Amino acid sequence: MDAVRVREADLTSSADAHGIIEVLDSYASDPIGDGEPLSEAVRERLIPALRDHPTTLVLLAVLDGRPIGVAACFFGFSTFRARPLLNIHDLAVLPEYRGNGIGRLLLGDAEKRARQRGCCKLTLEVRTDNNRARKLYERLGFQTTVGGDSAQMLFLNKPLAAAARPASE
Repeated sequence: MDAVRVREADLTSSADAHGIIEVLDSYASDPIGDGEPLSEAVRERLIPALRDHPTTLVLLAVLDGRPIGVAACFFGFSTFRARPLLNIHDLAVLPEYRGNGIGRLLLGDAEKRARQRGCCKLTLEVRTDNNRARKLYERLGFQTTVGGDSAQMLFLNKPLAAAARPASE
């Protein structure tokens, strides 16, 4: 797909905002995502929250002016390396464009930007049953071991309930 272009999203653009939500909603609705569309509350909060987060980098794969893929990334910091890192939190492509190298283009652009910022590594997480994505990541050099051949790393999470807003808000 030679007409696909990857660029940084303009989070003040309604067209980019709509595209980001459309692509992420398609992934969330997919069985390999959560199998449920994004809630209306998330759809309303997402773009302002991304705009307000200080380390956000959202990349769009665009075809004929339409966003067809998204990489939502966040810069972090490696204390063991004393250098920044880039976490690819979400990588999603509209279903009708999957299998055409769009994910590879987004990951390549994310890596280029991470190198420009002096990052020591890229991180991401993937479901163990998402074989297609896992194969892509492995082909591009992502590994499930870190710090030697035996140090298997898992991303763990602990969901937290939304904090109640103070009555003054």
